[in-house]
Amino acid sequence: MTDRTHTTMESHPDILEMRERHTRAERAVTTQQGQAVEALALVAGLYLAASPWIAGFNGFTTLAVNNLITGVAYALLLSGFGQAYERTHARAWAAAMIGVWTIIAPWVVAGNVDTTRTIVSNIVVGVVALLLALAAGSAARGTDRGGRGRSARMAR
Repeated sequence: MTDRTHTTMESHPDILEMRERHTRAERAVTTQQGQAVEALALVAGLYLAASPWIAGFNGFTTLAVNNLITGVAYALLLSGFGQAYERTHARAWAAAMIGVWTIIAPWVVAGNVDTTRTIVSNIVVGVVALLLALAAGSAARGTDRGGRGRSARMAR
């Protein structure tokens, strides 16, 4: 018969570092900066989704559908930012790419949709979305440290 040893979480070699990361993430979530980024990102995503009807270019169906889909995706990507602060680094970069896409969308989507309304609306909300996503990514990086725990240091 084989002798099995059961280990508990308390015997994990990185338990102290994991607890410290969790504490830092909890502290970061309760900061005004973290809450402001999450709230503003939600508003930016909802505006992007509704922008064809707010700015009056819903006649351009390709851009209207594009903005609706990317706005909902952006809002969903960063809406969980506060609850999973240290695990949102990758989501923040995906949201940043949505911001970049929003800026160039009037010239890239099918049809002739590059009017003053579409360009101004998409550039403004795209820049805001990009800056909020970068703020979320840098804040998440500060709590995550890129996953360089004791195990990663020992592997070097």
